[in-house]
Amino acid sequence: MATTSKTSSAVLQRGPVTATAKTRKRRPFLVELYATSVGKKYAMAISGIAMMGFVLFHMIGNLKMYYGEAALNEYAAFLKTLLYPLAPKGVVLWILRFGLLAMLVLHLHSAWSLTRMNREARDVKYQGPRDYQIAKFASRTMRWTGIVVLAYLIFHLMDLTFGVTNGADGEFVREEVYANVVRSFERPVVAGFYVVANILLGIHLYHGSWSIFQSLGWNNPRFNHWRNAFAVGFATVVVVGNVSFPVAVLAGIVS
Repeated sequence: MATTSKTSSAVLQRGPVTATAKTRKRRPFLVELYATSVGKKYAMAISGIAMMGFVLFHMIGNLKMYYGEAALNEYAAFLKTLLYPLAPKGVVLWILRFGLLAMLVLHLHSAWSLTRMNREARDVKYQGPRDYQIAKFASRTMRWTGIVVLAYLIFHLMDLTFGVTNGADGEFVREEVYANVVRSFERPVVAGFYVVANILLGIHLYHGSWSIFQSLGWNNPRFNHWRNAFAVGFATVVVVGNVSFPVAVLAGIVS
């Protein structure tokens, strides 16, 4: 009895039990969503749509080249005056550029992290060539076409935006867009690289256009033929338009 009384007294004198496990601080909803594979697929789809829009409208704007030097140069000047005088000259253009850069970074990071998640989730690799045949060529080459297109994008900016690789001895003048384009595509190596890069861009766009619907959950099998038509049509329009520029310069149509 004495032992029991001492035990009871010790229990009563003991302080309240405190939790030792630390609870994880809840992160913002978008951060929590992006941490999941579904969130990363949404990020890839949304950033992909933004860049698809840029690629298409960039190609359409460059068609001004066929109207002559003045038309293309005036179009380039117009881009610098977007929403002027509501906004200072050039500000809106730079906002769009930084927004596009953010979309590119988000697209690359989500693609990289999704690849890592898929590798960690799959303990056994593809067993044979039959497994590879199931996936289409475009989907299996997305990583490599993306790398080549990214490399060309960097060269394209260095060549026609910053003028690092375009001409010498002060030939590059940022406002003379038409002359810069002609001088760049007069080099067969650059023109050839441009053609190859845009063909690979088309392959990338085809699969991206197709998979966007699946990433966003809009993949009803009844509409697969419409998805395929859209993917083929979009990629073809962009590739034909972009490839026409170096071909036109080399052929002397634009000079």
